[in-house]
Amino acid sequence: MDASIQRLLNDKLYDKRKVGALELEKVVREACANKDHEKVRKIIDQLCHEYAYAVHQPHARNGGLIGLAAASIALGPEVARYLTEIVPPVLACFSDQDARVRYYACESMYNIAKVAKGEILLFFNDVFDALCKLAADSELSVKNGAELLDRLIKDIASESAATYVSVLQTPESAVTDPDADDTDASVELPTAFSLARFMPLLKERIHVINPFTRTFLVSWITLLDSIPDLELVFYLPAFLGGLFRFLSDPNRDVHVVTQGALERFLAEIKRIARIKRGIEESRRSHGEEKTKPVATSDSGSPNVEDDTNPDVLSGDIDSELGEDGQGASVDGDWIPGQDVHVDHPKILEILVDFLDSTSEEEIRLTALRWIDSFFDICPEDILPFVPRLLSQVLPAMASDVEQVRQAAHHVNTSLLEYIVSLSEESAMSEVLPTVQHRSMAPKDAVTIDRRDSASNARGFHSSGDIQIPPVAASTSPALATMDLDYAAAVNALTLQFLNEHEATRVAALTWLIMLHRKAPRKVLAINDGTFPALLKTLSDPAEAVVTRDLQLLSQISRNSEDDYFYSFMVNLLQLFCTDRKLLETRGNLIIRQLCVSLSAERIYRTLADCLEKDEDVEFASIMVQNLNNNLITAPELADLRKRLKNLETRDGQTFFVALFRSWCHNAVATFSLCLLAQAYEQAYNLLQIFAELEMTVNMLIQIDKLVQLLESPVFTYLRLQLLEPEKYPYLYKCLYGLLMLLPQSSAFAALKNRLNSVSGIGYLHTAPRTTPIVAGSGYERPNRLKGREDGGIKWVELLEKFKSVQEKARRQQRLSLLKDGETAIGLPDEKAPNSAEQTNLVTQGRTLSSNSAANVQAPPQPAASQVQKPKSGFGHLGRLSGAVGGRKTRR
Repeated sequence: MDASIQRLLNDKLYDKRKVGALELEKVVREACANKDHEKVRKIIDQLCHEYAYAVHQPHARNGGLIGLAAASIALGPEVARYLTEIVPPVLACFSDQDARVRYYACESMYNIAKVAKGEILLFFNDVFDALCKLAADSELSVKNGAELLDRLIKDIASESAATYVSVLQTPESAVTDPDADDTDASVELPTAFSLARFMPLLKERIHVINPFTRTFLVSWITLLDSIPDLELVFYLPAFLGGLFRFLSDPNRDVHVVTQGALERFLAEIKRIARIKRGIEESRRSHGEEKTKPVATSDSGSPNVEDDTNPDVLSGDIDSELGEDGQGASVDGDWIPGQDVHVDHPKILEILVDFLDSTSEEEIRLTALRWIDSFFDICPEDILPFVPRLLSQVLPAMASDVEQVRQAAHHVNTSLLEYIVSLSEESAMSEVLPTVQHRSMAPKDAVTIDRRDSASNARGFHSSGDIQIPPVAASTSPALATMDLDYAAAVNALTLQFLNEHEATRVAALTWLIMLHRKAPRKVLAINDGTFPALLKTLSDPAEAVVTRDLQLLSQISRNSEDDYFYSFMVNLLQLFCTDRKLLETRGNLIIRQLCVSLSAERIYRTLADCLEKDEDVEFASIMVQNLNNNLITAPELADLRKRLKNLETRDGQTFFVALFRSWCHNAVATFSLCLLAQAYEQAYNLLQIFAELEMTVNMLIQIDKLVQLLESPVFTYLRLQLLEPEKYPYLYKCLYGLLMLLPQSSAFAALKNRLNSVSGIGYLHTAPRTTPIVAGSGYERPNRLKGREDGGIKWVELLEKFKSVQEKARRQQRLSLLKDGETAIGLPDEKAPNSAEQTNLVTQGRTLSSNSAANVQAPPQPAASQVQKPKSGFGHLGRLSGAVGGRKTRR
């Protein structure tokens, strides 16, 4: 360069530097016209090293920047061969401490890029990195200059990024001799811009925090995605996580542009999936022979049959693409997007990570919407993520944010329906093995038979707003319907039992019910850790959770061996024994629900067998009382009551005996069982034994409730039998015996009124007799028990069993009192129940008996002091005999 140009470029005034740049432009233009490339290279080298790289001389750097821009303008199309020397010093000035240097660097790069056009894409990463930093510059003038440069680079990228090949990468023969042999024309030359080279830089920058830089990044991502041939969606997993984090930015502008970019990507993924699905369905519908020419032409071999393929594909693809019709090509066999690979599993992994409760609500909401859309895009790719999805989606169903809660419900419903549909797909694949939907039905799927179960129809189809279609299970444990990790899914669902929200716990149980239907031998074995968790869940405060839990336990027991069912009953009794509050509050609900879902007779037989062997006589008595109340009052057990009334059959006899032997733990329950079975003579014999028992307050309360139940519709047949005293003589004795046991209370009055209403009928049948009936006389009333003795019921042995069980209970009660020993004897008098307190307890018993007969809750067991035999007896019993004697006198 001339000395005058050097002096002007080094001046502190911009106008003088501009004059020097114009002079330099003339010199470079002249040298370029003369093909003096050596002179041009020396000028550029001098501008770089003596001016642009002069770090501590800002005026010199400014002069060098404007000089490099002027030289680029002068070179014109020839600038491409010099860009490797021109661009680096300009890029270095972007990080200068002087804001004016940074601004002039933007101006210089703008002029260089305007001349170089597509050639500047060779330095795209460097320019992009510099612009990314300048987007957050503190100087407004620098930011404005950077925005102008950014706009220009975007225009160049949108026009040339997909196809532009640098002249420096063009073969030398093509430049020097255009007519040369084009033998290497088929070799694909690399483009100036490459997404593969750009992705590492974007992955690094996507973690920035500055809102201006984030807006800059989103704008570039949106631009690159809009270029059809680039297919940025292929690299989406590399930066999708960063985009989701942008949604938590407090700057509203960042949130808006990010949300728009994510919606654009999701729409593109849907479009590509739709195109591929359309092509695949078209190939299946027209047969494999029509798709072979397409494959041949793609490999490079010409085939005349290719002309038929566009017509074959175009109609089906148009219908698949929907109303937008984007990408449909009627004239060619290639459709934009058909060969684009979208890594759905990696995208799903990123989405599932953002479902964590630590993520912000906006991020969780967007992730849920994306996952819900993937059920239409690639449901088969969601299957490996089912356990993780369950761990995140179910808690989100109880979110405080309404939108998140609704989105979680949608995802849960879609996932549930998809898992349920897997068995149907596998069944179809067995029937029609030639028609395979892409990855929806595995080759080793088995045909599944559905079961028409009444219990399913009653209890397993609804769960609030979740509907579960009936699903049958595989007949062989070795064959899996789909590649679902059942163990991981069950573990994830079991952990949700600890969630504080009822909706989450109900949804977890709903899932377990469905999974157990599909694969009963893979889900919930008796020896794994899930079964104790299910038993513990029976203590859940939410009734809906307990109901679902019972349905699942019933379903497991119904599809399992007898050992499992017996173990379930034993564990249930142990739970009731250790958790008496559960027995009092939920005992009846649990028993009734199990009887609805399972065989009621099987449940009662098994429980009776377990209770008969139970050494804890106190708990056995309470449990028998609960079971007996349900047996009498529960509508679900109407069939059992009918079975007990028919003791002429072998089944009825064995069922009665099984219950009787266990019911012996509770005297009143045993008596009511005999009334229910119409074994009135046996009931009367039991009353004779009652006289030898200690008449406790609890026993009187039970008798009081039994009298109330006698007035209920369940015992209508018994009240009608009072009209036939000659046929049912022991029925009168039983009811009068109850009257003798009761103190004068509301129950006493009710039973007395009932007997008084039929006393005339009883008198008519007894009046003709002039001699009293004594034991051993020749006259005998019809004895139903003798007729049944031949059928297999050994009534005397049952009475002996009753005596032995009651005696055992009495001994254990005394032993428990003796254990307190000295302490019990040393109690002050006010601690022992006196006669006044006994009267109060009886009064409390009257209050309890006034409840509705349908109320079958187990009454609270009396304390040990209440169970003791009264010192002076009940004075009311004496008045009862007087009342009855008065009736006889009047008669």
